[in-house]
Amino acid sequence: MYLSGKCLLVCPEVMGGLPVPRSRMEIIGGEGLDVLRGKAKVVDIDGRDVTIECVKGVRAAVHLAEKHRIKKAILKTNSPCCGKGCIYDGSFKNVLREGNGILTAALEERGIKVASEKTRG
Repeated sequence: MYLSGKCLLVCPEVMGGLPVPRSRMEIIGGEGLDVLRGKAKVVDIDGRDVTIECVKGVRAAVHLAEKHRIKKAILKTNSPCCGKGCIYDGSFKNVLREGNGILTAALEERGIKVASEKTRG
């Protein structure tokens, strides 16, 4: 996210209490907006439900964005939290589909422009 011409670096997974490194995670049953509405969940490849941690981290990142009046964010493609335009389908078979991650959905709901590291537009 941009802060007065500078970057504000965030990782919602870490902000939510998940470790680094961590097991691969995907959204099951929808995309980011569905997770925010309680209609989908985030699980790791071992089957552990990490929805609570992801949503907690997204809320913390959104709080920072609002606090610093962020207008634009560049987020990582394919990520269940940060994915912009493309996320994994939940099968853990490296299949991508259209959709946004949780943080992308939350920021866009608040009128913050989101781009990916590939598009930057």
